[in-house]
Amino acid sequence: MSDVAQALTIAFKYANIHGDHHKMWVIDQMVRALTGDGYAAWVAEACDGEDGPDTYEWDEGIAP
Repeated sequence: MSDVAQALTIAFKYANIHGDHHKMWVIDQMVRALTGDGYAAWVAEACDGEDGPDTYEWDEGIAP
């Protein structure tokens, strides 16, 4: 299954689950599917900002 297909499958199966913490998990799982081995670097870049590498937080959420 391609990375895109895997991410879309995750969205299809879990996106309707209630709770922000579960939706964050869905987003995190989709990012993991799309970035593969580059996940850690992607998260580091997402957290980097005007105040340094920890300007923003990345929430992995809670699995439903």
